[in-house]
Amino acid sequence: MLKRTHTCGELTLDQVGQSVILNGWVDAWRDFGGLVFIDVRDRYGLTQCVFEPEVGAELQNAARELRNEYVVAIKGVVAPRLPGKENPRLKTGAIEVRSNALEVLNATPTPPFEIQGAEANEELRLKYRYLDLRRPALQQVFVLRHRMAQLMRNTLSDQNFLEVETPILGRSTPEGARDFLVPSRVHAGHFYALPQSPQLYKQLLMVAGFDRYFQIARCFRDEDLRANRQPEFTQLDVEMSFVEDQDVMTAMEPVVASIAKEFSGEVLSLPLPRLDYRDCMERFGNDRPDLRFGMELTDVADIAAETEFKVFQQARENGQRIRGICAPKGGERYTRKDLDALTEYAASFGAKGLVWIKVEADTLTGPTAKFFPPGPLQTKLRERFDAKPGDLILIVADSQAVTSQALSNLRIRLGAELKLYDPRSFHYSWVVRFPLLHWDAEEGRWAAEHHPFTMPLAEDLPLLESDPGKVRAQAYDLVINGEECGGGTIRCHDHNIQSQIFSLLGLTTEQAEEKFGFLLSALRNGAPPHGGIALGLDRMVMLYAGLTNIRDCIAFPKTAKGTDLMTGAPGQVDPRQLRELHVRLSE
Repeated sequence: MLKRTHTCGELTLDQVGQSVILNGWVDAWRDFGGLVFIDVRDRYGLTQCVFEPEVGAELQNAARELRNEYVVAIKGVVAPRLPGKENPRLKTGAIEVRSNALEVLNATPTPPFEIQGAEANEELRLKYRYLDLRRPALQQVFVLRHRMAQLMRNTLSDQNFLEVETPILGRSTPEGARDFLVPSRVHAGHFYALPQSPQLYKQLLMVAGFDRYFQIARCFRDEDLRANRQPEFTQLDVEMSFVEDQDVMTAMEPVVASIAKEFSGEVLSLPLPRLDYRDCMERFGNDRPDLRFGMELTDVADIAAETEFKVFQQARENGQRIRGICAPKGGERYTRKDLDALTEYAASFGAKGLVWIKVEADTLTGPTAKFFPPGPLQTKLRERFDAKPGDLILIVADSQAVTSQALSNLRIRLGAELKLYDPRSFHYSWVVRFPLLHWDAEEGRWAAEHHPFTMPLAEDLPLLESDPGKVRAQAYDLVINGEECGGGTIRCHDHNIQSQIFSLLGLTTEQAEEKFGFLLSALRNGAPPHGGIALGLDRMVMLYAGLTNIRDCIAFPKTAKGTDLMTGAPGQVDPRQLRELHVRLSE
């Protein structure tokens, strides 16, 4: 085999006159009669090779028989391209390789889609993922991913963190999502669980005195999938001892700042903003606000009370919220048909209707504008929203949850459609002091907002017995551009508080000992105050690569239905394997 001396992305005018060997895939071929041009590609780049008449008819004919995606080795001499034939878009665009030897390392049938052509159907690309991954744009995503992971490792190592691996085969614990279970062959009727996170193991490392731990960890959750979720994913997992919430955020900010500088060129001003959860819900309707633009939610219940609009009156009588947003120039942008579509969109989040009002210089227009006639009431409405001529006011009257969901999603949609921010920009913030618990009406019990190992705020500890729903957690999420990119908490290091929380979650003392006895034992044996965080590596790569689908930054992802179209997973197994695992399938 002609063994390569250089990659397809490194040759420049500095190597002119050198004899080189390139190995790679045929990206394109062009036959101009006397000259045959072959573009050879590998993950480093692309180089143009030319077979001139001087090499002889046999070699030229062999070059003519090459087709896209053939694997080849080409030997030749580096030469400058003819004046005017340079390609400034390529690092190798100033040279070509004048070839004198060719070896076909592997011929291939016509690919099911063009590697460099228009993007193929996603199912077809996932079925032939090994071909899809040859696309240079996709390979660059994984170069970015590698660099980001290395940056995370180096930044944390500089802060004296240790990288420690934790088990993949563990015990099933209730952490909010379903576990992937693995039956044990040697322990009949018993199961391992793949980790939803290394949560308990990293806490035990703190009890063991490791002080500062991190791991780029594989995690598994058997849950419904969305564009930004996969059943298996990767996170940067971190834990620290003798810390409070501010210490964890402060330790993570250099990681975030180094990523921002490397991949967006921005120098962040630290510390990053901290936003209270309750304030976020009131101003933006969700706990991961996109702060690249304004358009905050505004309460207008007092103004609505002065109108004769029955919808508003009924909402007030039922103790509901009346809130709205003002879309800059939305009145000019959206037609009646568009507004009907926005009304349907709001309805998809539970809203029974959407009040829209267009703001003009001297009046308001829309089906409900008559309830705000010119005068003090209209002035109040304009001033409350700081509305300008051409703007669009959208109001929802409903419960706290519905007004939050409908208006926050409208805000996100309108922010993009009205181009209220630069899509290449980034905004970073922390959201802090989440609720510790929420009431699960279906289960008839309290459920953990983050996970059941979270420490309440010290001032809220007395409320654990009297009013659990008002207890705030020592919890913090990293939000970038409206995406939750990381979440963490200070943990319960006191076994009495941990036992109390288990009780609130509906676990008896016996159940808590059976499921978490090892943790409670560890907490009794000198557990330091500790806390940590996990950053979603896949999600951060998606953001910085400018992608909208997390599958494009995972080498071998699953579909939205959790299947691998390439390998056929999940698949059936031999009945003998099931017998060995003591598993019987129900009919």
